[in-house]
Amino acid sequence: MRKGILTIAAVGLLATGGLTACSDNSGDKAASAKTPKIGVILPDSKSSPRWETADRRFLEEAFKTAGVQSDIQNAQNDKAAFQTLADQMITGGVTALMIVNLDSGTGKAVLDKAKSQGVATIDYDRLTLGGSAQYYVSFDNETVGKLQGEGLAKCLTDKGAKNPVVAYLNGSPTDNNATLFKAGYDSVLKPKFDAKEYTKGPDDAVPGWDGPTAATIFEQQLTATKGKIDGVLAANDTLGNAAISILKKNKINGKVPVTGQDASVEGLQNILAGDQCMTVYKAVREEAKAAADLAIALAKGEKKETGQTVKDPEGGRDVPSVLLTPKAIYKDNVKDVVADGYVTKEQLCTGTYAKLCGEAGIS
Repeated sequence: MRKGILTIAAVGLLATGGLTACSDNSGDKAASAKTPKIGVILPDSKSSPRWETADRRFLEEAFKTAGVQSDIQNAQNDKAAFQTLADQMITGGVTALMIVNLDSGTGKAVLDKAKSQGVATIDYDRLTLGGSAQYYVSFDNETVGKLQGEGLAKCLTDKGAKNPVVAYLNGSPTDNNATLFKAGYDSVLKPKFDAKEYTKGPDDAVPGWDGPTAATIFEQQLTATKGKIDGVLAANDTLGNAAISILKKNKINGKVPVTGQDASVEGLQNILAGDQCMTVYKAVREEAKAAADLAIALAKGEKKETGQTVKDPEGGRDVPSVLLTPKAIYKDNVKDVVADGYVTKEQLCTGTYAKLCGEAGIS
């Protein structure tokens, strides 16, 4: 079991000794003469609770600590609203714009417009394919998927499953992260399918990471396999909870391992109850701090060396990046997420979960 609190990937992360004045055509010289003001556009509040409960909180904390102005808005999965918010922020004088795109097309249009107006840009959490962001800050998303695949394999082994049928509930097809997660868990599970150790079941993407849609899809998967699904690779806790709701309806929750991601309160409670086998914890405070540091530097007309790059497969660019390290969470280390301040005991250990928290060593 992986122990300890999540740490940042070590490769040259935000090397403060690498500060240099930036003089490219992105308007950084103009930015250096202005008071820093950072605009942030979050994607929604339905695909995962993290955007409002964690990212907003930790970004606000980072900007406040640095003493800079910020404007954090949520597009609520509306592409038109996303573009309108970006226009308002650019007109309102932001010196750096940080976005979590809804899709690469919308994201690219916003990034390109910001660049044309001399506003520095950062892709936060999701890479905009073909985009022009000066930095990308996220987690190692293939590793996230690998942890999910390993987690599901562990839980199936713990249950003594023989040639289990594994169903996939993948993330949104418009989210590049979902592609990376799938590459990660396929790297673990495909060899097992090829070796006939596991049987590949239904494999479906969930548009917009939408929970109710995921529940409908999973119910259809269960019907199509005549109830023969032995494990569910759900790409995040929202999708995992959707699958669990259908398993409960069929009175087989807890018998079928389900994965997740984001260490949401709901996901952690499902783990404590035995209905979800694992989740992946991503220390959003560290992600927000890294992105805020870069945004503030850009807003001052400075550029930081990250020591890492990610290849944009559509644009062909090597995008300067900060990639953080995710962590697998099972019942015996749920307490680590609480200890890290991501969720509180008061949020997690309500009602019937109070006893389960005690059993899991959460104090």
